Amino acid sequence: MPEPQWLDNEEMRTWTALLSGWALLEREVEQQLKRDAGLSHTQYEVLVRLADAPDGTIRMTELAASLINSKSRLSYQIDQLEKAGLVRRGTVPGDSRGVTAELTTKGRRALEEAAPGHVTLVRDLLIDVLTPAQRTAIADGLAEVADRIRARLL
Repeated sequence: MPEPQWLDNEEMRTWTALLSGWALLEREVEQQLKRDAGLSHTQYEVLVRLADAPDGTIRMTELAASLINSKSRLSYQIDQLEKAGLVRRGTVPGDSRGVTAELTTKGRRALEEAAPGHVTLVRDLLIDVLTPAQRTAIADGLAEVADRIRARLL
């Protein structure tokens, strides 16, 4: 087995900055959404995806893929959102195994109430901290990472 190509100082700085920056940002977002809306970050993202979908409805398999989440983890989140009356499950016409998630009116209201605080936090902790060039570099670089990983999964 060949010797691995170890990270140099700048590469290690990139890796650790990504890890610590993401962990801290995720913790702050999770706390803000729990405190202000009673939602986890994943639950909030489910509501966002449903709100953006035609008729507020998405197949569970598509929803899981868009969230980069396993079907079982998504199912748990949908259970919690369904108990709160924010989403409901449905069936796909003509597909006895197809299951959908649908945003309820209560779910849409919850999202509308949670969104201002969420976007304010994201802007304060990420968007407004970075220059436009930095935002572009991060978006482009992480898109490349995502593309490479998705290609390996195919």
